[in-house]
Amino acid sequence: MEYESVKADYDAPWKEALTLYFEQFLSFFFPEIHSKIDWSQPYQSLDKELLELGRDSDTGTQFPDKLFEVQLITGNPLWILIHVEVQSQSVSDFPKRIYRYNYRAFDQYDKPVVSLAILGDDTATWRPTEYAYTLDGYELKLKFPTAKLLDYQTQWEELESEQNPFALMVMAHLKTQATNRKMEERKQWKWTLIRSLFDRGYSREEVENLFRFIDRMMSLPKQLEQQLRTQLIEYREERQMPFISPMEELIREEAMEQGLEQGTLRNQRENILELLQVRFGEVPQSVVEAINRLEEIPTLKQLHRQTISVGSIAEFEQLLNPQTDS
Repeated sequence: MEYESVKADYDAPWKEALTLYFEQFLSFFFPEIHSKIDWSQPYQSLDKELLELGRDSDTGTQFPDKLFEVQLITGNPLWILIHVEVQSQSVSDFPKRIYRYNYRAFDQYDKPVVSLAILGDDTATWRPTEYAYTLDGYELKLKFPTAKLLDYQTQWEELESEQNPFALMVMAHLKTQATNRKMEERKQWKWTLIRSLFDRGYSREEVENLFRFIDRMMSLPKQLEQQLRTQLIEYREERQMPFISPMEELIREEAMEQGLEQGTLRNQRENILELLQVRFGEVPQSVVEAINRLEEIPTLKQLHRQTISVGSIAEFEQLLNPQTDS
């Protein structure tokens, strides 16, 4: 059975992971910068300052993803500006955007700023590392470190054995990208990655957070999502886990809600078909199939009300066609 592709959500899981696990992020992708920071001192996420950088900008909605203030081992403060670029093709003005936000941060707050970029696209040759221009002896250049997620495809075994949360983020990202039009394969990889959460030695809180990141990123059609969640509940019950986490409670609630919704859909369809049979006798099979394809409860309720007054099967089909076409 073929399933319609569902658009993946890369942006929100990456930003939330950056917020919760900033130190692990730098340790995984930029270990040299990580080693220069005094992690005994608390760091600060500068959301308000980040918002100000994008205000009145001619770049529209484009803005860097996260901005942090850290303390170096030398005792000096440093601002770290992180860009996460997730797309399928290269963007020619990306280095310019990094430069723009770097100098805007420096100009507005008079703080040293280091820009970093995570390239999550699927174009292997796109690897921007600097913004520069020269003229008659004048030269301006900004070089910025990057991490290309595609490069980790050849390091899969290392990712599987790595406990850093961003190893799992990279795995989820790559497999989501690789299954863009292969929903059943995505479901299998999603199940594999979720199941691995219980074998990596993560804390309960980390399991719940990483489950949420994977779940949001690796979007699935409703039917496959329901199958996976049922699979997960059975897996936990087979292993006789000693506690029910908020994650599982959420899954159970969603499963119950989906079950109730499916029951309501079935009842609404049956009510319409029964009313049509009472009023007009035998209902054409094409009409039965069209009604059974409808997935919106409000649409079915409206059709049920219209069925009470409709003059014929042909007139009902005219009402039905716009709904099935949409």
